[in-house]
Amino acid sequence: MTETVANQLPVLEFLQRRLQGTSQPEDRTHMRYPTAISELLDFEIAAIGTGTASVVVDADATCHGNQQGTVHGGFLVELADAAIGTAHSTLMEPDESFTSIDLRTVFLRPVWHDTLVAHAAPAHLGKTITHYQCDIVRVSDGEPVATATSTVMTLRGDRATGR
Repeated sequence: MTETVANQLPVLEFLQRRLQGTSQPEDRTHMRYPTAISELLDFEIAAIGTGTASVVVDADATCHGNQQGTVHGGFLVELADAAIGTAHSTLMEPDESFTSIDLRTVFLRPVWHDTLVAHAAPAHLGKTITHYQCDIVRVSDGEPVATATSTVMTLRGDRATGR
């Protein structure tokens, strides 16, 4: 094992330190955090646990909107995917990676401007295939705006290299 790999933190510990404000500049993990897409969209991790994550964002139709003037469904799907990916990353070992192989979303009510929280947790945790449930709720009234399910495949060894 190289010194770089030996000094890396498990993903869960790395993200817990970031969330608690105790991370150090030298802290590293084998996954990329924050992700580029999460930075672009201003997603923030609000809670993290083994196989679980909550991601929060201030959504506003003036910058995240569709033709109807509400927050775009694709934005909600990306929020769910970020929560699910963050949740699954906490289960990854240094020689592992993962990929989504299915993502389905049901839209329940519109959003114009609100803080949204996406809560992701495994519905079934397998060695290679894991199924997730993710609920997105409005903070202002606690009402669900969308629910997503995803199937995630864990990759190991050579299959995980470069991903």
